[in-house]
Amino acid sequence: MTDPIHIVGGGMAGAEAAWQIAEAGLPVILHEMRPVTGTFAHQTDALAELVCSNSFRSDNDETNAVGLLHWEMRAAGGLIMATGDRHKLPAGGALAVDRHANSAEETARLTAHPNVTVARGEVAGLPPANWRSTIIATGPLTSPALAAAIQAATGEDALAFFDAIAPIVHADSIDMDRAWAQSRYDKGETEEERTAYINCPMSEAEYDTFLDALLAAETTAFKEWERDTPYFEGCLPVEVMAARGRETLRFGPLKPVGLTNPHAPDKKPHAVVQLRRDNALGTLFNIVGFQTKMKYAAQKTVLRLIPGLERAEFARLGGIHRNTFINSPRVLDGQMRLRAAPHLRFAGQITGVEGYVESAAMGLLAGRLAVAEAAGAPLTPPPPTTAMGALFHHITGGAEAKTFQPMNVNFGLFPPLGDVRGGRRGRRERYPAYTNRAKTDFAAWLATARIPVAAV
Repeated sequence: MTDPIHIVGGGMAGAEAAWQIAEAGLPVILHEMRPVTGTFAHQTDALAELVCSNSFRSDNDETNAVGLLHWEMRAAGGLIMATGDRHKLPAGGALAVDRHANSAEETARLTAHPNVTVARGEVAGLPPANWRSTIIATGPLTSPALAAAIQAATGEDALAFFDAIAPIVHADSIDMDRAWAQSRYDKGETEEERTAYINCPMSEAEYDTFLDALLAAETTAFKEWERDTPYFEGCLPVEVMAARGRETLRFGPLKPVGLTNPHAPDKKPHAVVQLRRDNALGTLFNIVGFQTKMKYAAQKTVLRLIPGLERAEFARLGGIHRNTFINSPRVLDGQMRLRAAPHLRFAGQITGVEGYVESAAMGLLAGRLAVAEAAGAPLTPPPPTTAMGALFHHITGGAEAKTFQPMNVNFGLFPPLGDVRGGRRGRRERYPAYTNRAKTDFAAWLATARIPVAAV
């Protein structure tokens, strides 16, 4: 009988890895500590639960690196993308999903799969050696016991940053006499997509009042061991962004561009707060870019200073949690295995990729690498000209180990094109050239990978 492949962590990466292994015909045991052991951020015991946001970001596979990653995962038979597509919400060119329906389907499909066993309970330490092949995909909330064991095995101090959660507002508590529905630059092919965001405009005086309150708001106190932990630049708390300068938010999540206020079409807002639809019913909206470490009472006071949210009712207030990741370029080999313990393979956010899609993509690849290894025919990873390959090569040696930090997929990770004009005016040529090259190379890689993964 074939030894099962063990996966520790039932998040995006773990769920995707389990699906790839099971669909290849091998037994897999998926270990998930919830609900036996909970976390600060999770609200359910569902597999692949979406925590920080419901958005997979841009779905444009022609000029956007994350949209290209979507394309590659679909081409590879990814579970995460397949279910995401089935539970898609209007989001003006982005792929946003109904978070609860999405994770419910993924949980149901995995638990029903004949090759998958879901084991509930914490793996409180390094997996035993008799688990001959193990993928650790514990994500941003790795348990302290396992984190300590990984640190001991690597001989490295784990790097860590804080990841903050944005508040969610009940739609019927938003004052639509002040706010309006519109996606930035009217993006989207349907009217529903072009009106997927709710916009709350601010005058200069309202912005200043809001900013003063935000900067003065009481925040959660850090524990002694957390105080020197750096934030990830792509998910900064809103008050941390605001502290960098009074105009920082206006050039970030509150930028007043690509929008026209129908209540005052001749008056350009000084700033605009956007809310993105959070569920299929359209009853919940996530405040875009408002990850926060403010205390709950302060959040209610400050957020109700936003025009249109004066009577806002919150389905969930923001929060903050610690995120741990390993120094992958230093401790992982070219098969995503721990150099000090090659029976352990890592996947997902713990490897230093950032974002739901990036984490799931590394789970997909780790699952396929584990299958190939079990078959005695090691798999060559996708080339760095592809989105998945660019991320893989970044974490397995492409990044500088001394300064390694979490990274979203972006064209800066791809090898240069060489024959396409550079500079700002060249973007319209460069980005499609990157994606066209990537699609050709990824399709060729899939054709030679010879991993018998069934279509989702």
